[in-house]
Amino acid sequence: MQRLAIIGGTGLLNMATGQPFADAGLEVLATDSFEVETPYGNVPLKSFQLQHGSSEKTLVFLQRHHNEGKPNKPPHNINHHANIWALKNANVDAILSVCSVGCIVQDFPPGRVGLADQYIDFTGQTTTFHDDEAEFTSVTVPFDRAMNASLESVLRQGQGLTDERLYFTYWLAQGPQFETAAEVRAIEKLGGDVVGMTMPREAKLCREVALPYAALLIGSNWAAGKEPGDENADLSHEAVSAEANRRLGPVWNCITSLLTQ
Repeated sequence: MQRLAIIGGTGLLNMATGQPFADAGLEVLATDSFEVETPYGNVPLKSFQLQHGSSEKTLVFLQRHHNEGKPNKPPHNINHHANIWALKNANVDAILSVCSVGCIVQDFPPGRVGLADQYIDFTGQTTTFHDDEAEFTSVTVPFDRAMNASLESVLRQGQGLTDERLYFTYWLAQGPQFETAAEVRAIEKLGGDVVGMTMPREAKLCREVALPYAALLIGSNWAAGKEPGDENADLSHEAVSAEANRRLGPVWNCITSLLTQ
């Protein structure tokens, strides 16, 4: 893949110091930070020009929660339209989204990295580029199958997994509050394996503009009421973010594998 976009958090960008690239045989030729003007607002991007053998590659990084220089935009206020428009017009080949999620099912414990293959969005919030004229987009298969197949093999090898399930259904919660224990029990009954507050809105817009998209799921915590031995355990935003940032090794393996294909 020649031009790959990553949507993720600050912890991921902080790792981009050259070592993850060097370990994969990628040489950093140049870096650049810039803002893209879109019809929906400005979007800050960072790009890495890379060399792999005789091929030049480009990695474009977008901080999902960018907020006038800070990484703290509340999830319900993220400007997904501007973000996806900016990446589409950066002529990237595909987008890899990195998502911290709450773990609901027992076979996806905190610390594991998996893949989204479906999502459920019952928030009632419309996310589309087609506000003026009706255009209906199929999302039967919301994520790029070729990307997922490639990433699955990397995740299995990197995490020492064989037959364990790696594909999960992401339940979109409105936020910004974490869910109640009762809500999590209902989500599980309705088919949600993990829960988060952002990713499906990106996936919808990427389908509308025919941009290949895959989502890595970092299990950062047990969802409300699912903590073994303490179903009343409180959730902490700081603890959740810190745990997600400690699990970025498999994520970087996925990123560099796509760039070196």
